[in-house]
Amino acid sequence: MMLNAAAAAMALSVQATALAEKDYLLAPAPRELTYKQGDCSMDKGSYVWVDLSGAPGLLPVAEQIRDALVDIYGGLRLSAAPGSNTTVEVRILPERVPKAQGYELEILPDKIRITAHDAPGAFYAAQTLVQICRGAEGRLRCLKITDWPDFPNRGVMLDVSRNKVPAMETLFKVIDMLAEFKVNQFQLYTEHTFAYRNHEAVWRNASPMTAEQILILDRYCRERFIELVPNQASFGHLNPWLKLDAYSHLAESPKGCMTDWGPKQGWSLCATDPAALKFLAGLYDELLPNFSSRQLNVNCDETVDLGCDRTKAICEEKGKGRVYLDFVKEINRLVNERGRTMQMWGDIVMKHPELMSDFPKNVTMLEWGYAADYPFAVNCPKYAAAGVPFYVCPGVSTWRSIAGMTSNAKANLLNAAENGVKHGAVGFLNTDWGDFGDMEPQIVSYPGYAYGAAVSWAVEANRNLDLPAVLDQHVYRDRAGVMGRLVCDLGDTYKVPAVKDCTTSVLCDIIVRPGDNFNRRHFYADLRTLTRENLEKTLEYVDRVMTPLGKADMDVSDAGLIRDELTCTANLLRHACRLGIARLEAPDKKIQNIPAERRAKLAAELSQLLVEFQRLWLLRNRPGGLADSVSVYDPLLKLYKAVVPDKPVDANTGDLKKK
Repeated sequence: MMLNAAAAAMALSVQATALAEKDYLLAPAPRELTYKQGDCSMDKGSYVWVDLSGAPGLLPVAEQIRDALVDIYGGLRLSAAPGSNTTVEVRILPERVPKAQGYELEILPDKIRITAHDAPGAFYAAQTLVQICRGAEGRLRCLKITDWPDFPNRGVMLDVSRNKVPAMETLFKVIDMLAEFKVNQFQLYTEHTFAYRNHEAVWRNASPMTAEQILILDRYCRERFIELVPNQASFGHLNPWLKLDAYSHLAESPKGCMTDWGPKQGWSLCATDPAALKFLAGLYDELLPNFSSRQLNVNCDETVDLGCDRTKAICEEKGKGRVYLDFVKEINRLVNERGRTMQMWGDIVMKHPELMSDFPKNVTMLEWGYAADYPFAVNCPKYAAAGVPFYVCPGVSTWRSIAGMTSNAKANLLNAAENGVKHGAVGFLNTDWGDFGDMEPQIVSYPGYAYGAAVSWAVEANRNLDLPAVLDQHVYRDRAGVMGRLVCDLGDTYKVPAVKDCTTSVLCDIIVRPGDNFNRRHFYADLRTLTRENLEKTLEYVDRVMTPLGKADMDVSDAGLIRDELTCTANLLRHACRLGIARLEAPDKKIQNIPAERRAKLAAELSQLLVEFQRLWLLRNRPGGLADSVSVYDPLLKLYKAVVPDKPVDANTGDLKKK
């Protein structure tokens, strides 16, 4: 009996030692971390000394360090003067830390020492210390960290033009998260959601960002060493403007034309109309003074109607690429005259490589691609060879997915980071789009934010980051260790139907593209490969993933909202599966051929889901755009509610066809 007791005590001692020596979970993981023997011991009431002589902006950094240490060492005081009872030192010494934004963090037996190249480096050291304290369990292990970023510019771009404009509190929360993950740029993708004074007709129902809100957000970002980069669509993607009579005269095709994307009306500005440049100049003059950034993203992507109408003759004469480049140069002139450097997407230029050598060298190109196997390895060297600065721009893979696409996101983000580092990209911009009305809750983007921030900071140190554990500890603060795995696994639901898709989920397409023919291949997916068996497996998968939700123990203020958002998301996935199964069993696989009673049940289920969708939307976002987002489901609801299913029904709108 005594032997058994001794053995049990020894086993507990070994277990406790192993627990005590558990490595800290940091995101981004630093490139160099060495643990030392012992713990750090400090006296209560000692000082955090911050050397303000070379960096007066460090005081907030010192305050954050003091607050992070309070639970371990009690109250520490701040001072700009060193002394014998200083236990935390924060200094800027670029001669000791030569890499920009780099830092050394030393936790010693009797003090903590932070030495940074610059103020951002000191801030990033503080973020690392905050995460260490969060996982410290009452003690700080002695260690030394040496760290610096792979990319000098590490950004996130959030789409606020596909109906969803987040509330200010939501934006603050996202910015806080990104700052802790060492992201240093943030953009709000804007087509029509800035409240220009003389253009109310464009944004009236959109609950736009106001100039005052931008000023507040810009200050909030600066305090966290994040550059808020202005963003305004300036060529294509201007339908919210050009569809209106007051602006249609600026369009390439005011009355519509046929493009590679099908018919388009009022999509792009007319590249040869001087009035278009005057229009842009007016927008820039009102927008840019609200930002401290000296950059502007003018976008200029997907100009699919260029050369289809007003510029057709000149495009045939000079070439579409040359007409595009000439207009972009004029936009660049406007941007430069206002003291800014221009960013723009590179998709059109990449289609005309013969123009690369003539491209302005003071424009930063944004090389975007969202598939796991996007050819960053092929395209990045073209910018490098032309001497054009560029960012790699992958994405969080949440749009048109319902729940995200975790595996695609991670592969896409890693692919971009690896090739960006290899070929000399000056930045990494992680994109979060909102196609089809932004039906996904913000929280499903968090895995992509965290992993993208990590690999853009130090790709080799973070390629195998334990993403679920990082989310549990630093985002959801889930003491039960449930939420990180749940959100990541729910984001992989898209793989279970086994339908190869193009950076979108077939489950989303089933709901938002109800007119798609299940008997043929589409651009987005080959629906012929969809089977009842795989959809039933998907239902089982969602149920299995969601089972642990009730066990989550999140220490965040929005824990209940997160649960509700994930529940609604899972129910939308289930609805897509049930609809898919019903279609596969119906004659010709059409919704209108599903038996009326079954359609009625599906309609009731979707209607109830949309009530919850709207409730949750308003808890994080502004009301403008909500009605437009909900209207995405109207074609499906009409098909569900078709009262005479044996008569011809328009498969795209759900309306009875006219004779």
